[in-house]
Amino acid sequence: MIKAGIGRSNNPNALEAGKEACEQAILKAGGRADLILVFSTVAYEQNKMLEGVRFISKEIPLVGCSDSGEITTQGPSSKQVAVMAINTDQIKFSIGIGEGATENSFEAGEKVTKEIKNKAKEPLSLFLMFPDGLAENGAAAVRGVQKILGKNFPIMGGSAGDDFKFEKTYEYFNDKVLSGTIVGVGLSGDFSFGIGVKHGWEPIGLPMKVTKAQGAKLIEVNEKPALTIYEDYFGKKAEELIKEPIARMAYTYPLGMSVEGSDELLIRDVVIANKKGEINCAAEIPQGSEIRLMLGDSDKAIQAAKEAADNARTQLKGLEPKMILVFDCMARNKLLGPRIAEEISAISNVLGKDVPLFGFYTYGEQAPLGGEIESSKCKSVFHNETMTLVALGE
Repeated sequence: MIKAGIGRSNNPNALEAGKEACEQAILKAGGRADLILVFSTVAYEQNKMLEGVRFISKEIPLVGCSDSGEITTQGPSSKQVAVMAINTDQIKFSIGIGEGATENSFEAGEKVTKEIKNKAKEPLSLFLMFPDGLAENGAAAVRGVQKILGKNFPIMGGSAGDDFKFEKTYEYFNDKVLSGTIVGVGLSGDFSFGIGVKHGWEPIGLPMKVTKAQGAKLIEVNEKPALTIYEDYFGKKAEELIKEPIARMAYTYPLGMSVEGSDELLIRDVVIANKKGEINCAAEIPQGSEIRLMLGDSDKAIQAAKEAADNARTQLKGLEPKMILVFDCMARNKLLGPRIAEEISAISNVLGKDVPLFGFYTYGEQAPLGGEIESSKCKSVFHNETMTLVALGE
């Protein structure tokens, strides 16, 4: 049996909002829960919000993070707290934390995974992670998890956000509010799952070569300062592009790079630029990579969400989903604007309008390339601007 309940609240009082959302979730889950997931706006005082949730959830294991918008069965929302309570006798949950993600994302990924693997009494089947969305290298965090679980292990998750401010994100672990960490949960037991991963962005312009890069920092492209990509395209000077996080302007025009195992280019968001013309991305673009400027389109983004849901349903092999977790980039939220609900409806239309659906708008997604879960083909990576989802069944 897998039963999930969802609650959300926009009560202006952070403590009461946490209480209300958690109370609704546990009630809908049948009055009990084995795991609590929490995604919340940073507009709430974080400790008060989580205190409210814990007042209701008591000692039930809890993980989650701050976001740039919440996603539930009712559709997208913003400036709220959302809670999912999962009640199941088929899935065993093991939670853990990896600190120091801001300094070394790889080591933080290792730490959280070791803790979870050591706690689990059965072999893990699926790993969920919620890293700090402003940590040094999202791709390195995924590799840290893979060092412990193996390169073909299915990893899903979303990077914490802060309502498009790019200042500070938060991660939740039981009754603690943290920053600069990765929280995670390992799933083991007798259950099925299907994964969907698709973005729908299209390449524009000519291919370019990364001639100098260091981690998540793009230094030179075609032997010129990386920022010239956007200077040339937008017709703006470097000074204008570094006044505020470039992500606020360039979310519709991310970078895409070719990777083996995907029929789509892997998206990389640009976050901030400096006076040297260097661009910090949400994750690494290795030196020598071929990249393209990408363009987002609302119709194609919504179609991509439908295709992701189709893939997840196919992988369930006729079993009905009991809950859906969605990790969707905040850039898609901005791109779709007034059409934002259409993307979530596209998923529900495929996987079931009454199936509990829960997630948030992220600063990056973790998921297998192409949504592939077959052990020999599964390769989990760090994505940007991509619809990623996992449907759990009995």
